[in-house]
Amino acid sequence: MTTPPILDEDAPRQRPLEDTQAGTNSIGVWLLRIASALVVPAVVVLFFFAFTFLKNEDTNKGVQVLVALIVGILGVWALYWGMDRLTNLLPAVAAHGVRPFVFAGPAMVLLGFYLVYPAVNTTIISFKDNRSTNWIGFDNYVRLFTESPYLISLRNSLVWVLVVPVLAVSVGLGFATMVDKLGRRTESVTKSLIFLPMAISFVGASVVWTFIYSFRPEGFGSQIGVLNGIWSALGGDPVNWLQSRPWNNLLLMVILVWLQTGFSMVILSSAIKGVPDVLLEAARIDGATEWQAFWRVVFPSIASTVVVVWTTVLITVWKVFDIVWVMTGGRDGTQVVAQQMVQEFFTNRNNGMGAALAVVLFVAVVPILVINVRRFRAQEAMR
Repeated sequence: MTTPPILDEDAPRQRPLEDTQAGTNSIGVWLLRIASALVVPAVVVLFFFAFTFLKNEDTNKGVQVLVALIVGILGVWALYWGMDRLTNLLPAVAAHGVRPFVFAGPAMVLLGFYLVYPAVNTTIISFKDNRSTNWIGFDNYVRLFTESPYLISLRNSLVWVLVVPVLAVSVGLGFATMVDKLGRRTESVTKSLIFLPMAISFVGASVVWTFIYSFRPEGFGSQIGVLNGIWSALGGDPVNWLQSRPWNNLLLMVILVWLQTGFSMVILSSAIKGVPDVLLEAARIDGATEWQAFWRVVFPSIASTVVVVWTTVLITVWKVFDIVWVMTGGRDGTQVVAQQMVQEFFTNRNNGMGAALAVVLFVAVVPILVINVRRFRAQEAMR
């Protein structure tokens, strides 16, 4: 027969979970959360106006550096230290609910301001004329979906979205599967070489591929383009690849596939290494070929990672600008939405149309981000 446990009446009693949650969700705690999140941005704005004399060209550079070190390092540290001390003075339940907002809240406020305000302002500008002075309603959107240059940019962007992610993920998955079967040293070298293009900027990659697609008309010197060199060796005449429709669009897509394949390979290779060897051995014992084992065991196990990589590449494709701008400037039917947006803003000086293109791009990207976040939460819930 067991004796009942002896209760110490002087020991602190734990609050039920429901009471703790109710306490952290009270109106008072939420007001403290909002206030703590706004303290740092308010102090930043205050210092910005208080130290405007530092912008003066006559101000001593040493003084500028000294003030920047004191305010930017010691000041921020003292501010957060003081807020943490004040939080400790609150009741335990309130402190538990407020503390995350003390440290993460200011960053969220500043990030929200620099993201939300431009999005709202751009949407407003999209309903104005080219100088952003007069309201014209949906005229910019009507032009966007009826006039030929904008329809071509929309069509090309859709083709990029359909082709590039599929090719980049497929080729990356193929490389990831093959290098997984290599020795450790060979695998490291191979992965480094395939991943190397990721270290190059989009502009740098475009310059590199310019020499591959280079074409010189007759009388302007010998051909230096790699592709024309191969084509001429096979008996063909030199071709101006970047003016050959519709192949010029596909040739531009090859550049982005080349850049993103390394990224896809590294992520998918890590996912493949996480597949239990027991499952593969069981499949082989049951008589499955390597091809069947891959599609029925490996691929279902890494399907969530494939989707994440695919959506990441998809977002990059929607925003592609540098490649088109450097290679063709959007001529010969190669324009895309992001490139057309920059051209409208800075070349044509048409703020309204540029903003409308930006809104369309934003609307196209947001659902992809939502899908990514939901899948991430579903994966976290399964762990």
